[in-house]
Amino acid sequence: MSDSVVIVPTYNEKENIEKLVRNVFSLAGDFHILVVDDGSPDGTGAIVKRLQAEFPGRLFLEERAGKAGLGTAYIHGFRWCIVRAYTYIFEMDADFSHNPEDLPRLREACVSGADMAIGSRYIKGVNVVNWPMSRVLMSYFASGYVRLITGISIRDATAGFVCYRREVLETIPLDRIKFVGYAFQIEMKFTAIKYGFNVVEVPIIFTDRTEGVSKMSTRIFREAFFGVIQMKVSSWFRGYSRKSEVGSNKA
Repeated sequence: MSDSVVIVPTYNEKENIEKLVRNVFSLAGDFHILVVDDGSPDGTGAIVKRLQAEFPGRLFLEERAGKAGLGTAYIHGFRWCIVRAYTYIFEMDADFSHNPEDLPRLREACVSGADMAIGSRYIKGVNVVNWPMSRVLMSYFASGYVRLITGISIRDATAGFVCYRREVLETIPLDRIKFVGYAFQIEMKFTAIKYGFNVVEVPIIFTDRTEGVSKMSTRIFREAFFGVIQMKVSSWFRGYSRKSEVGSNKA
């Protein structure tokens, strides 16, 4: 069995999902894929089911009844992966903004000692392709805002391309992760650091989607802006003990 699994949350990604699956499975190294589909009306789930016959034991599908948010999709996937004892658990978008060829680099960072490896757009300047300048600036300054409020040093706090060692996800109490949109990524990084895990950034080039429709909205951005303050204040009244949390996330 593989020790590495890539969680791909989907909603209306029929243009991208088959190409992504084939790209990941063409890599050196044995990666599995878990697609968490939120009832895509465009038939994304049906495409994955067809591909499962071609990739038995490597491609998995969890279907949910409706669109419930990125954070809850990942938490659903985390619990699934923890039960199956994968060592390296990845987050990855379906739209090719994250290059599948970077998966081995993130994995190697965790093999070499990191507990959480972030595919970072901003660790070496600004490495973003096809975004309008307004969105580049919003994302870049959002990460600066997160550093200012939380005190963490992560350059790309909103990044969604991540490799976790399983121990991180077993330790973080997933039922207490409250954000579901943009702020989910910030909360996971902040919480991992508060628990004392070694979080590193690996430089990547981020390329905006060319197929399908972005899920970004002003509501998601507002959640992140105000959520960071709330998250920091809440941390003052919370203990972070690994021993008390390990094992609480198994389904």
